[in-house]
Amino acid sequence: MNAFIRLLQLLVLLLTLPLHVLALLGYWQPLCKTYFPYLMAVLTVQTNRKVENKKRELFSQIKKFAGPSGKVALLELGCGTGANFGFYPFGCRITCLDPNPHFEKFLRKSMAENKHLEYEQFVVASGEDMRQLADGSMDVVVCTLVLCSVDSPKKVLQEVHRVLRPGGVLFFWEHVAEPLGSWALMWQQVLEPTWKHIGDGCCLTRETWKDLESAQFSELQMEQQPPPIKWLPVGPHIMGKAVK
Repeated sequence: MNAFIRLLQLLVLLLTLPLHVLALLGYWQPLCKTYFPYLMAVLTVQTNRKVENKKRELFSQIKKFAGPSGKVALLELGCGTGANFGFYPFGCRITCLDPNPHFEKFLRKSMAENKHLEYEQFVVASGEDMRQLADGSMDVVVCTLVLCSVDSPKKVLQEVHRVLRPGGVLFFWEHVAEPLGSWALMWQQVLEPTWKHIGDGCCLTRETWKDLESAQFSELQMEQQPPPIKWLPVGPHIMGKAVK
């Protein structure tokens, strides 16, 4: 089976050869960083329509973590276009973090449309190194469709654990690999080397639930959902919360 997968990967590579050549020469990543926010602006609208009820159910819990002032210090990790802002309750003070500065234009638009929130800052940094944020400075961290594309999910979760206060919560929504031994997983393995270029580093076959289970959280609640957009090669989604 492994030889068959490698053969199919080679065929896909040949069909998308210009993309891989551009990536090899170092031209593709700057281009991808520029166009990717526009792609996400379209896809997140479709996704939010399909998962609106589930997102509202998940993020409605955020208000429980407000301090005496009624405010919630919330870090959105890999904030993208700000597609989650409309689901956050009144009283959240949002810090946005993303390694791609080209998202700022879309963030400004989302901020203008969600005036029930307060916006602290937009930090351009990777999730593996959030040194700009102090230990225990956040009540809540939100991470949606981010751990698929970071270099090290384990390091990101270590940083999340660091910036959360004791009793703080990580809310997550991530896509993961299809079941072991399935044809769907085989096609994810075939497409992944090319998909990573198209999706700005997005990996199709990560078993993110294992990283969450080993991340030293005191409590973990997680459930699985079918993928909201059927025509994409991304697999099932996991959603839930992890308490520090």
